[in-house]
Amino acid sequence: MKRTRLADAPCPIARSLDAVGDWWTLLILRDAMLGSTRFDAFQRGVGLATNMLARRLRALVEAGLLERHPYQQRPLRHEYRLTDKGRDFLPVLLAMAEWGNRWLMPEGAFRLVCKDSGATVRPLLVDRDSGRPIAAGRVAADMASHAGTHHTGTQHHTGTQHREDVR
Repeated sequence: MKRTRLADAPCPIARSLDAVGDWWTLLILRDAMLGSTRFDAFQRGVGLATNMLARRLRALVEAGLLERHPYQQRPLRHEYRLTDKGRDFLPVLLAMAEWGNRWLMPEGAFRLVCKDSGATVRPLLVDRDSGRPIAAGRVAADMASHAGTHHTGTQHHTGTQHREDVR
């Protein structure tokens, strides 16, 4: 089955899914955020077959989330380091961890901790300008294209601006 490409979709969520849209890729990024850089470490952490892992690492490099750097010449071996674009994905992973911990994990089975203090970390999405927490029902998607077509959610409207609440 051929995968639908979303790289040119008018929605930033769809475009993000095009870059990182399968669970293996998210787990690779998780391990990279936790400090893994080498192929064998990713394979141990994710448990993916070598050919599939190589394909996903290559895709993450092509998407600009990871960079390849040689660490050994004979035989030539590379490590994979997060780019700025890759490090900017951390809030997405933290939000997923917080949601999964709240809704899918047994009580007390998992927690995020600050490496410096050991205190529990509870991610919260806040508006960068106001500093207020962002909540469902208070956010609207307003995706205007340069061609005069405005997109909200999965609906497309031409000529007039349309805003739809995200719930």
